[in-house]
Amino acid sequence: MHHETWYDRPAARRWTCGPAPAGVREFHAGLAGYAPTPLTEVPGLAWPLGVGRLLVKDESNRLGLPAFKALGASWAIHRILAARPGNDPVRLVTATDGNHGRAVARMARRFGQRAHVFVPEGVHPAAVAAIAAEEARVTEVAGDYDEAVRRAAEAAEEPGSVLVQDTAWPGYEETPGWIVAGYSTLFAEIDEQLGTPDLVVVPAGVGSLAQAAVIHYRSGSAPVALMTVEPESAACVLASLRRGAPVSVGTGDTIMSGLNCGTPSSLAWPYLRDGLDAAVAIGDDDSAAAARELAGHGVAAGPCGAASLAGARVALTGDGAAARRAALGLGPDATVVLLSTEGPDANPAL
Repeated sequence: MHHETWYDRPAARRWTCGPAPAGVREFHAGLAGYAPTPLTEVPGLAWPLGVGRLLVKDESNRLGLPAFKALGASWAIHRILAARPGNDPVRLVTATDGNHGRAVARMARRFGQRAHVFVPEGVHPAAVAAIAAEEARVTEVAGDYDEAVRRAAEAAEEPGSVLVQDTAWPGYEETPGWIVAGYSTLFAEIDEQLGTPDLVVVPAGVGSLAQAAVIHYRSGSAPVALMTVEPESAACVLASLRRGAPVSVGTGDTIMSGLNCGTPSSLAWPYLRDGLDAAVAIGDDDSAAAARELAGHGVAAGPCGAASLAGARVALTGDGAAARRAALGLGPDATVVLLSTEGPDANPAL
């Protein structure tokens, strides 16, 4: 493994923070179609990684969509609408590389609102079509994800519009905070399905899901190790951790389109800096191979979802693995949870 593709901070397990807000799980439980997603044990993958148990949190069908993003979008839109006086309709504006925009569009329709979604270059046409099928207005941007976010923020300044973005920057943090809080339901389900694992592996784009993981596990008493996984072509969290300050990186093409983000969320950054044990970057070939392997074990994962298995393999095996395992505090009986954040339907590029 290249030194530049790994970071660890074992002191993270001693850092603590406050919990996620109350009431999120109850809100989700009241939505039509809610059910906890499966936590599937895959014994055939545990032995090659040198751990006792390996389980996959399968987000391939979350509230009728093929990714976890509906958790954050639904809670944030609920909070936005609850805070608005009267019943005037609102246009919900966002930028996306696929799953978040589709979730905002679906939840906007469910709550009787309109959606306008900005999509950067490189998103597969089928993913764009899926957003449009939710009756959203779609604007394709000649630029990368960060440019799409800029355009969406600009459009949301129009009267009757609200930005529902899953990344934060100084001055825009309340709504991204609601989105992160929405993700807390996923970890509450893991508590009920398993208890406390030894390691949780989280695919990271701008870092919002990883922030939710840190909040959940660092507000309790159990020293759970947390590791993020990113594409080598868009490893903004890893680069920021290595620098000790948030940095933007240029992004390239990757099959992990939902992770193709160049700038960490300003809201997530302090939690990632202080609460993550490790970060790793992987190549497209690693992700594609992991998706095939998960499929062979009956777990349907897209390339972003499979990134967690690929990252675990890079971290826990190969040259230098003993030191990396020690940094994560993992023995041979460890229980590892992989977050498979999307199904194959969420990424038609494969």
